[in-house]
Amino acid sequence: YALLRERVAASGVVAPADMHVPEPAGDADLLRAHAADYVRRVQGGQLTPQEIRRIGFPWSPGMVERSRRSSGATMAACRAALRDGFAANLAGGTHHAYADHGEGYCVFNDSAIAARAMQAERRARRVVIVDCDVHQGNGTAAILAGDETIYTFSLHGAKNFPFHKEQSDLDIALEDEAGDQEFLDALDHGLCQALEQSRADLAIYLAGADPFHDDKLGRLKLTKAGLAERDRMVFEYCQGAGIPVAISMAGGYARDVRDTVDIHFATVRRAAELAG
Repeated sequence: YALLRERVAASGVVAPADMHVPEPAGDADLLRAHAADYVRRVQGGQLTPQEIRRIGFPWSPGMVERSRRSSGATMAACRAALRDGFAANLAGGTHHAYADHGEGYCVFNDSAIAARAMQAERRARRVVIVDCDVHQGNGTAAILAGDETIYTFSLHGAKNFPFHKEQSDLDIALEDEAGDQEFLDALDHGLCQALEQSRADLAIYLAGADPFHDDKLGRLKLTKAGLAERDRMVFEYCQGAGIPVAISMAGGYARDVRDTVDIHFATVRRAAELAG
């Protein structure tokens, strides 16, 4: 994420005045998506060794601050998107965090937090979450299950982590080795259904770089051109439906980190072009 920020800053595609350090999400924001006891124990460093192992990195005050700011950044991106049409959090996409625990390098679920914050602030009534990370957004699906005002759509690898899948409003699972055309055909179908059924005022798009063919954890076979086409479809379908898009980066584990940065940067560049 630091390399991505450097790339965006050096490229000039976003004016320096339009790049902001986010405010952290407050307790009230976190508690719309997370259990009070979990938030308290994360904040106080009281997670058990098993809970810390499930998250995947050690507890520290910096970890708490980073997690709060990552959620705050998606909230800020939502506000900016509602004003400008498109905006991005240059991190985020922590979709494996549940209401009462974290996992898979995710502590707080920024998509669920941001969606409910926009509703609480009366900026959006209905939200669609379009999750194109290669891993299912299991925490997002679990937190928002039964909430008819926030529609969850996940396009992911069938046999990839998490091995127990939750039920999103719409799940499309692809087999290992699926390439550009299979992915894009599934996305076309899923976007049409999700945008029609959600009747959303705002989209939160998790633009994972991990469907890339040289991703260590991805198991799909998308090219950079295929991922760029994915972004174009999401942005243009939402734009055509009059839905602003807030973007988060989600996962990326390419063998060469420069590939992950390239993919995320291409997403940001396309959004910046559309935002004008």
